[in-house]
Parts: sequence; structure tokens; C-alpha cells
Amino acid sequence: QVQLVESGGGLVQAGDSLRLSCAASARTFTSYAMGWFRQAPGKEREFVAAISRTGGTTDYADAVKGRFTISRDNAKNMVYLQMNTLKPEDTAVYYCAADRTSAARTMQGRLGAMDYWGKGTLVTVSS
Repeated sequence: QVQLVESGGGLVQAGDSLRLSCAASARTFTSYAMGWFRQAPGKEREFVAAISRTGGTTDYADAVKGRFTISRDNAKNMVYLQMNTLKPEDTAVYYCAADRTSAARTMQGRLGAMDYWGKGTLVTVSS
């Protein structure tokens, strides 16, 4: 069993930056590709970013490419999402996810098959 706990959400203004963190309880953290997803009010959950087990490969949704950066620290069992130049349309609950099967570049198509999810952290971007 893997527990994922997100933190770092909050209320910011358009153009601001925010850094989300995800703490994982897994003993074998490096067995999991990690990802961030988000769900805006009234919308379906969507892929945001993914990172491979070693951190060497990343993938991003087109909507955040160039503004968001995913990273991981395997020594600390942590995953991060640095979000810059935030827009009101980035407002959502952000979820951390872990998956043994996905690769960073396949996670976008595996939303329904992730092994573990966190409970989410709310990001609100005001205009």
C-alpha cells in the first residue's frame, strides 16, 4: 500500500508561481512512475505531468508545457510540481498519482489505471 499526501496548494493571483509537493510512503518509491493530475470544478480529471522512476524522463500536457515543471527526489520519496505563470484556468484540485506500469510518456493515457492516488490539494488562481 502506498500513501500519497499532497501539499502546497492555495490562493494566488494570475501570473504568480506555486510549488506543489507530494510525499509518498512507498518503501520502493523508485518502482513507481509519478504523475500530477487535476480536476477543475464541473470537469473531468485530466493529466498534467509525469516523471519516470529515475527522473530522467518527463511529459506534460500541452496546456502546461513551458510553465510547469515536475521533479522528484528519490532520497526523500518526494515529487514536486513547480507551477509558474499561473492562469485562472489552472484552478483545480491537483492530485498526485503513482503507477508501477506507466512510463512517463504513457501515463497521460492511463488516468483510469493508476495504482495510487492522493487526496488532492486545491489551487485557486484569481484573475
